[in-house]
Amino acid sequence: MPDPLALVPLPQSVVWSDGTWETSDPWEGLSVGLNEALPATEYALSISPGGASLSAGSEAALADGRNTFAQIVTGAGGSIPCVTISDRPKYAWRGMHLDVSRHFLPPAEIETLLDAMALHRLNVLHLHLTDDQGWRIQIKGYPRLTEVGAWREQTLVGHQGEDEDAWTFDGIRHGGFYTQEELASLIEYARRRGIMIVPEVDLPGHMQAAIAAYPELGNVPEQQLGVREVWGISDHVLGVSDQVFDFLRDVLTQVADLFPAPYVHIGGDECPRAEWERSSAARARMNEWGLTRVSEIQGRFTQFAADVLVEKGKRVIAWDEVLESHLPDDIVIMNWRQGDGLKEATSRGFRTIIANSEHTYFDHYQAAPKEEPLAIGGLTTVKDVYTSNLSSQKLDEDQQKLLMGLQGQLWTEYMPSAEQVQYMAFPRMCALAERAWGSPEQSWEEFEERLRAHLPRLDAFGIRYRPLD
Repeated sequence: MPDPLALVPLPQSVVWSDGTWETSDPWEGLSVGLNEALPATEYALSISPGGASLSAGSEAALADGRNTFAQIVTGAGGSIPCVTISDRPKYAWRGMHLDVSRHFLPPAEIETLLDAMALHRLNVLHLHLTDDQGWRIQIKGYPRLTEVGAWREQTLVGHQGEDEDAWTFDGIRHGGFYTQEELASLIEYARRRGIMIVPEVDLPGHMQAAIAAYPELGNVPEQQLGVREVWGISDHVLGVSDQVFDFLRDVLTQVADLFPAPYVHIGGDECPRAEWERSSAARARMNEWGLTRVSEIQGRFTQFAADVLVEKGKRVIAWDEVLESHLPDDIVIMNWRQGDGLKEATSRGFRTIIANSEHTYFDHYQAAPKEEPLAIGGLTTVKDVYTSNLSSQKLDEDQQKLLMGLQGQLWTEYMPSAEQVQYMAFPRMCALAERAWGSPEQSWEEFEERLRAHLPRLDAFGIRYRPLD
């Protein structure tokens, strides 16, 4: 029979049957339990005229089943079609990245995004907490990180052209930060919805906000910087003093203690070397460490962060630039620069997350720029997300096994509000969720038909999305 509810992502097996379940309180009528006979990642959901039952092989699979049930009952009224679903995901990592450094989002707005993620059975929120344009997490013992580093005096208006004299600014102070108590509450909110929050503290580059707060963390301690007011990549990176590494130990230890996830993301991307090349202190450190190339300094930071986090029972994730230096064996690579990078990372034996800029960067335009709100550039349609080949180079069976999953990226240089974040995320996030789940393959036309029928659920959650037409 035809699909009367248009689920996204589409479960592995959906069998509709005659009849409906008439109920005014479907959640009260849902029976839930673990079933040791089911694989850990699988759930089974059955709706009959007499009620609904959900069983699963683990608590995580139960969360997936609850989120599917939420889709079924959202907007269904009191008459719910009878169905039997057997379902499991292809990938363990089904993520969304959210940059709150370029533009701060209040916790309530992140909760709305978490609700929408759960509805689509996405299970990881990668929270980008620090960058040149703002430091967003309270670190005890370092009050200036949030007193100074969390605020920029103004923000660039429009695109960042090459002619600095043509730049204009809004003159509005922007910022904000999350206390550790607020983050703990957000972590619990996500956990109840089957979502793990993975924090990112970007190092050793993208650190201008921290250096603005504490100049001694930089390579030129006598220079007082401000929090960066334009986009792009700052040349100001962490220095190499003992004080810097003590700072990193304190930050990473507090982050590891706060976030129960087994992973911490340490960034590692876009780290200029100009300050290190000019620094006598950096040259002295290279001699002390037995290094011969300035590029090896970043590897030293990566290893230090990994050592600190291993002591806390955590595993490091980093953007794929870290492949250019020596790496700990158990690091997880987040491939962003190009899809072909998957082959390099997996051929070296690293577990890898697909996050490439060609297909999973939701800061790109969704149609011709003249028809859309200002964005960073590029063009990635919902059809591109659903249909594109994520790697032009074929991976062998062993390399395929190292792929942990997929992740969409929301970089917020040009997303100053929660409404704009939602507009850029949806409906592309729906297509990403379908691919991350590994739903039965359909044509674009079949998926588009199901997606159109699914959009009223986003309306029910108050999500602002880009119309398909």
